[in-house]
Amino acid sequence: MISRHVRLCAVALLCLVLSGTAHAAPCRSESFRGASYIVCSFDLARDDVRIHWRDGDGKPYRTFAAVSAGLKARGQSLRFAMNGGMYHDDFWPAGLYIENGRELSRVNTATRTGTPAQIPNFYKKPNGVFWIGDGKAGVLATERYLAERPDAKFATQSGPMLVIDKAFHPAFIVNSTYRKPRNGVGVSGPTKVHFVITVGWVSFYEFARFFRDGLGCDNALFLDGGEASGLYAPELGRNDAPGHGGYGPIITVVEKGTAAR
Repeated sequence: MISRHVRLCAVALLCLVLSGTAHAAPCRSESFRGASYIVCSFDLARDDVRIHWRDGDGKPYRTFAAVSAGLKARGQSLRFAMNGGMYHDDFWPAGLYIENGRELSRVNTATRTGTPAQIPNFYKKPNGVFWIGDGKAGVLATERYLAERPDAKFATQSGPMLVIDKAFHPAFIVNSTYRKPRNGVGVSGPTKVHFVITVGWVSFYEFARFFRDGLGCDNALFLDGGEASGLYAPELGRNDAPGHGGYGPIITVVEKGTAAR
């Protein structure tokens, strides 16, 4: 007969293993309709999602390593990172940027004209905002964000929107042959956030369909593509070096129990 002490130790060990596994491995590989992705999912009920841009001296971090070093100096630990929206050559955000409740860059509602190929991705309307605040997160088209004004502690604007209330962006072409590496963010509930980076090249339509039909996201936002897409995921051995000299905004998950500063 197994003693009560042995049974309790076994149960405790199992709980420790299961909880440790869930905490240690937020990222996974997924395939959908012939394309491959890395998905990193978090729940704001337990995960500390933030957005970073500049260090204490006002200089853009530019790399995941610099963000990690800055957090480490404050006794904090970087668990995950991804480039967090479009930016100019000086690494200034292309649109709205809020960090720790402070609006550091204003919302961009400008419109560009021309053929679809001539219009930069950010201006393929509607673009949108990924925001975090009060224990929940959301992705909203820019105009809806301005109308609703959620209480955002962190926010970053990018574009185009991929999925808008379960509908695909109206400019996306089902059989488009224009494919690139891409990354984005979607929400499948008030606290459930999914960050995705492609393995290989996909079209906007294919990327949007994965968010909606593969991950159940009613709203999703394109963050960037090509050399501007990057991922920090230690469990996958990923610490991508940025193209173009660095990233602008950087979305992170910081080890549980550390306060934003």
